Amino acid sequence: MHVNLNSPAYCISFLSILVAVTKIQTVRIFVKSKLTVSLSRMIQLLPKLSRLSLVIILIPCFCLKLQAQQQNFKTRQRNLKAKEQNIQSGSSYSPAKVFLPEFYQFPGNRIRTAQGTPGPDYWQNYVNYNLSVVIDTALNTLIGSAKLTYTNNSPDSLAYLWLQLDQQTYKADARSNFLNSTPQGQHTAGYNFSSVIVNYNGQSFQATYIIEDTRMQIRLPRKLAPRGSTIQLNFKYSYDIPGDFGNRTDFFQTPHGKIYEIAQWYPRMCVYDDQRGWNTLPFLGPGEFYLEYGDIDYQITLPAGILVAGSGELLNEAEVLSAKELKLLNMARQSDETIMIRSAEDILKSESKYRKPDAGLKTWHFVMVNTRDVAFGASKAYIWDAARINLPDGKKSLAMSVYPIESAGSGAWGRATEYLKKSIEYFSATWYPYPYPVAINEAGTAGGMEYPGIVFDGLTDKGKQLFWVTAHEIGHNWFPMIVGSDERRFAWMDEGLNTFIDIYASDEINKGEFAPKRDGEYAPGGGNPSDEVIAYTTDPAAPTIMTAADAISEKYRHPFAYFKPAFGLVLLREQILGKDRFDYAFKAYIHTWAFKHPAPDDFFRSIENAGGEDLSWFWLEWFYHNWSLDQALAKAAYTNHDYKKGIDLSLLNLQQMVMPVTLEIMFKDQTSQFIKIPVETWLLHNKYDIHLPTTKEVKSVTLDPAHSLPDINRNNNTMSEIN
Repeated sequence: MHVNLNSPAYCISFLSILVAVTKIQTVRIFVKSKLTVSLSRMIQLLPKLSRLSLVIILIPCFCLKLQAQQQNFKTRQRNLKAKEQNIQSGSSYSPAKVFLPEFYQFPGNRIRTAQGTPGPDYWQNYVNYNLSVVIDTALNTLIGSAKLTYTNNSPDSLAYLWLQLDQQTYKADARSNFLNSTPQGQHTAGYNFSSVIVNYNGQSFQATYIIEDTRMQIRLPRKLAPRGSTIQLNFKYSYDIPGDFGNRTDFFQTPHGKIYEIAQWYPRMCVYDDQRGWNTLPFLGPGEFYLEYGDIDYQITLPAGILVAGSGELLNEAEVLSAKELKLLNMARQSDETIMIRSAEDILKSESKYRKPDAGLKTWHFVMVNTRDVAFGASKAYIWDAARINLPDGKKSLAMSVYPIESAGSGAWGRATEYLKKSIEYFSATWYPYPYPVAINEAGTAGGMEYPGIVFDGLTDKGKQLFWVTAHEIGHNWFPMIVGSDERRFAWMDEGLNTFIDIYASDEINKGEFAPKRDGEYAPGGGNPSDEVIAYTTDPAAPTIMTAADAISEKYRHPFAYFKPAFGLVLLREQILGKDRFDYAFKAYIHTWAFKHPAPDDFFRSIENAGGEDLSWFWLEWFYHNWSLDQALAKAAYTNHDYKKGIDLSLLNLQQMVMPVTLEIMFKDQTSQFIKIPVETWLLHNKYDIHLPTTKEVKSVTLDPAHSLPDINRNNNTMSEIN
């Protein structure tokens, strides 16, 4: 039998019967039978059909489409629920582990208060130094005398005194040789003491002492009385200056003369404090210094023609500088532009003058007030330039750089004084005024080392690297030179806090010429710090920030003493407290503990109290642990399937770390809404359901849209299919 599918009568009759006697399933069978009708023919017939016939034709199509939509919706709902259940079931989060009601082990007291400030009974000991040394440039030895006046302000009587002898670290049998699998290949004999005399209560006697590695103990015949008693120690000593293996202190040859970088060059008192009594950790290398404050008067004698750049104020500049140098130095004190005081041409001219053996000696006399240490550089090969530093309240200081001819150039050390000056001006205006009359940037092989008023930076550093290292090393004058934390125990308290202030200095100085800070100290890959830090925090072999300084291997030293603590403070400032509260609290900490000895708890308490937040959860997860953060979106659906009624979201915290987070709702009209989800969201559970009263269609929902948090899985942070 021949069927004419193009017949209007047949099409109408067949579809009418189909609708009357069958259901939607029959329509499916009909479609599958491949009895097709020309679409163009049906369109031509539509005007000829009755309204009833038209309805009869369309009903099956609508029913079929509706049923398919319903089944698709149910499938998506089942998949979404399954995804939410799967994500939630994978959570390892326990609120009780991070939100501890008692984080601090000890309550505040009258020495260190609960609000993180020195209490009414706070005390610390002081020591003044009078130092005089001669450098034999032929033998490369330092011969010196040191007079220490030590004041015991503690409530304790002291039967013995401990001093640091850091030159002992270069001995072949020093403990520092056993810290790493590759011991130091070159050595010196350390200190040689020809005399140690004690003056106490008007009596003078030879000291009874022992030397154990890098420490000296002086055993007193009578105890040093508490609360203000003083004792005087007198040393005569010498040592061989280590060569370029010295790391923090050394000498090396340049085409125009030796350069000496002299540090750790006299016996220094160990700190006696209320935390541990005597702090006698040996000097192993990674852990730096913990020192008492006082005034240091020192004199350096060496051959004429050698320029000495030292911490503090030069008292006899008229005796050691030429008339031309004095004139240019005074010009620099009034200039915001760098003034050349000793040029490359001057160095070449002076070589013949001072090559003669009878050129004589000169003594350079410096003093530095309220400091914990001094260091100096010395060389006839130094170019010398300087510029004025403008400090708050109209005060002034002087920035200067000394460097060999080989380091000169506008792309290199020719801008070193500019970098030094602008870094100090920024740190002073932002956090705390620089307290010393001079700041020096010295070029050498001990590149990247800091002391009060002077830094040793790399003689081959250029461009942004020279800027970053200059800003960082002079930034150490705030941490730990002004805020005198224990570097030997807690590396993060100076390296981390200093790296933190460097980040914003890079953004501001010269309108961000070298921004953002991305170097070996911070986000070394040059990318987003929140992404880069994850590789370190998820490393199962990694230490924590609170690990002892000497127990952090070189592989992890920068990530956990510099990068992670600095980024933690960025999180506090930009994600947790906000810039206003954090800056207020951070400045309060600096001003409160200036020239004092804060411990980690003092820092934590100070930020909490001035910032007005219990941050124990953050100290615990970021400083004491390497917990991971994984916040996820498990659900994003319109309320009752109607976008005009709002949107329902389910947020999950899948790992042990918690953070407040920003939620972005992106609408299809390209507008956005941002909601701040506080950290208290995670106090009771790892899942949080939230209803947002939106009235527009949503394009996507995203957690942490700026990628500010160290979330280990960003794939579960966004949903773009809203049901």
